[in-house]
Amino acid sequence: MTDLRALNSATKYPSIPTYHLLGERGSLTEEVIEFSGEEVILTEKVDGTNSRIILMPDGDWFIGSREELLMARGDRVYNDALGIVHTLRPVAERLTGDQGVSDRATVYFLETYGARIGGQAKQYTGAGAVGFRLFDIAFVPFEVLEWEREHIAAWRDNGYQTFANESVLRRAAETEQIELTPRLAEFPVQMLPATVEDTAAWLEKYAPETLVALDSNAGGRAEGIVLRTQDRSVIAKARFEDYARTLRRRNGLKAR
Repeated sequence: MTDLRALNSATKYPSIPTYHLLGERGSLTEEVIEFSGEEVILTEKVDGTNSRIILMPDGDWFIGSREELLMARGDRVYNDALGIVHTLRPVAERLTGDQGVSDRATVYFLETYGARIGGQAKQYTGAGAVGFRLFDIAFVPFEVLEWEREHIAAWRDNGYQTFANESVLRRAAETEQIELTPRLAEFPVQMLPATVEDTAAWLEKYAPETLVALDSNAGGRAEGIVLRTQDRSVIAKARFEDYARTLRRRNGLKAR
C-alpha cells in the first residue's frame, strides 16, 4: 500500500527563486540567479494555484495542490479545494503516462487558474472560467517512497527530483493533449538582463499581455516570466509586481 504522506512529500514542486534575489522588505537586490548553458527558455508565469496529478504505472492516480493530496482514484481521498479536483479529474482519468516503466511515478505539474483562484484571477477571466496549463513533469522512483520523510524532504529541497527536459515535456503535452504554459522565447544566457531596471523593461517586451486569457472580458495582464534551462537544472521567476515595487521604493528614496 502506498504511503500517502511519503508520496505527498516526494511529489511536491520545489520553490522557485526570484531572478533578482530578494532583499529587505521584499525589495529586489541587484544580485541575479546565474544560468549555465547556452539558452534559457522563457515561459509565461500564470497566477493561479500549483496543482499536480500523480500517475502510477498501474493506472492509479492522485490529484494534489501544492501542499496536500486532494483526491485518489476511486474517491479514496477527496477535498475539492479551489476547484482543483473538479477541474483536473477528467485529465487524470485519461492520462496514458510513461507506459512500460514500472519503477516510478510520473508527476504532472499544472497551474490551475481563473475564477477566484489567485490574486490576479480577473486578468484571465471576467466570466468566472477556470483553466489549467502544464508547466513541468517529474519522475519519482518508488525507492524514494520507502525513505523516512525527513530524508525525502531533504532529497526534494536539494534539487534531486528528476524533471523532464523541454523536448520530453513537449512530447508528453502533445501525447496527453494538455496545453503548456506559453513559450515566449529561447534567450541566449549572455543576453539576459542584468539590472533590476533593465529587467523591468525586458518583462514589458517579452510578456506585454497574458496569452492564457479564458474569455474576452479578461483584464489581460501577465504576471511575469519563468526562466528555465533546457534540462531544468536552473529555474527562476520574474514578476512585474516585484520589479514595480522595488523601483517605486528606490525612486522614493532618491526623491528624499
